[in-house]
Amino acid sequence: MDKMITVHIADDHQILIDGVKAVLNLEPNIEVTGFSLNGIEVVDWYEENTSDVLILDINMPELDGIEVLKKLKNLKKRPEIIVLSSYDDVKLVKEVLQMGAKGFVPKKSAGEHIVNAVYKVSAGNQYFTDDVKEKMMQTLLNGQVKNEGSQDGVLISSLTKREVQVLKLVAQQYSTREIGDELHISESTVETHRKNLMKKVKVKNSVGLAIFALKNEVI
Repeated sequence: MDKMITVHIADDHQILIDGVKAVLNLEPNIEVTGFSLNGIEVVDWYEENTSDVLILDINMPELDGIEVLKKLKNLKKRPEIIVLSSYDDVKLVKEVLQMGAKGFVPKKSAGEHIVNAVYKVSAGNQYFTDDVKEKMMQTLLNGQVKNEGSQDGVLISSLTKREVQVLKLVAQQYSTREIGDELHISESTVETHRKNLMKKVKVKNSVGLAIFALKNEVI
C-alpha cells in the first residue's frame, strides 16, 4: 500500500477549504488532517503538529502567507508547501520560491491541478501550472526580473563559470546547437553541462533549470 500523504489547508475562506478538501478526499492516498483560517492559526498548528504538505493562501488575516513562510522556515520537520493565490505575478512566485515553497497554483486552477501538485511536492519535486511556467519563461526572455536580493550561495557557488553561461542560455530557450555556437563548444559538451546542471540543482528538465535561474537571479 502506498504511503498516505497528509495535507493541511490554510485559507481564510471556508468555502475554498471545503472545495479543496472535497477534491483531495477523492484520492485514497491523500488525507486532509486539518485546516486554518488565518496565518497565526497555521503557525500555531505546526508548533504542535505536522503534515507532509501545506496548501497555503497568500492573502490571509493576522499573518499573510509570506510571513507564515518565514516563520515555518525554522521548523525541524517542515511540510512541503504549495502556495495557492488569486494572483500569479512572477515577482510573487519568485518570492515564495525563495521562502521555500515548492509549488504555486492559481486559485482559478485549483480544482484541476491541486491533486497533481500534492503528489509532486510530496515527492520532493516542484509544481507549477502551465500558465505560471509560461509567465516565468516570458519574464526571463524579456529580462523583466532584476537583481533584487541575495542569491542562494550554496547552489550558485557550486556551479562553474561555464555552467552559469549555459544556464543563462537554457533559461532564454536557446537550443543545444545555439548554445554551442554562442559559447564555441560542441553540442555534446553542451549536453554534458546541461546534465551536470540538472544534477547539481536537482531538477529534471530545462523548465526546472529556467525556474532555478529565475529564483536565483542568474539572468
